[in-house]
Amino acid sequence: MKSPLVAAVAALALLAGAGTVAAQDFKDPKSEVAFAIDNGDLTLLGTGLRIKKIAFLKFKAYAFGFYVDKAAADLAPFKGKPASDDLRKALQTGDFKKELVLHFMRDLDAKKIQDAMREALEKGTDPKVLDQFIAYFPEIKVGERCTLRWVPGGTIETVMMGQEKPPITDRAFAEKLYGLYVGPKPLQKDFKDATVARVGDVLGK
Repeated sequence: MKSPLVAAVAALALLAGAGTVAAQDFKDPKSEVAFAIDNGDLTLLGTGLRIKKIAFLKFKAYAFGFYVDKAAADLAPFKGKPASDDLRKALQTGDFKKELVLHFMRDLDAKKIQDAMREALEKGTDPKVLDQFIAYFPEIKVGERCTLRWVPGGTIETVMMGQEKPPITDRAFAEKLYGLYVGPKPLQKDFKDATVARVGDVLGK
C-alpha cells in the first residue's frame, strides 16, 4: 500500500501532466472550444465561430480550427510579416496540405445544415459536385466534428464524425470552400483576423 507521501507525489505528477496537455491546446475566444495546436504535421493557424441568424435571433452553429503545413512553399514569402489579404489568398488557393476542423455547437437536422452549405457554395459550383458534398452532412449532434482536408492537387477529403467520405477532386470547388473561411472575403467579417490569430507563432520567423 502506498504511503500518503507517495500518493501525494503521484497526484501532483498527474496534475502536472494534465497541465502539459492543456498547454498544447488553443481555446477559441468566442466559443471557448479547444483545438489542439499540433495536428500531425499541421499546425493551428487560427479559429473562428460561425454565427447563424434566424429572424432576430443569433445562435452559435459551430466553431472551427484552421490548420496549415507551416513548411509549405506557398507560405514562405509571408514569414515574419503581419497578416495581409495576399496571405489570405494564399491560404485559400495555395496547393498545400491544410485542414478545417468544424466542431458543432448545437444539434442540427440534415436539412438545415445542407441548406446552409448549398446557399454558401451554390453560385458558380458544379451542381453534381455540390450535391455530392452536401450529402456528406447528416443530422448533427452537439460536440460532433467534421474535417475538411485539402490534399495537394485540389482534392477535398471529408471526414464526418470519424467516417471518411469519397474525396472530391475539383480545384475550383476546393478554393471556393476554403474561401468561405480563410479567403479575403469570408462568410463572416471577423473570420479575416480570427483565422490567422497565430500567424506570429506559425510564420514569425
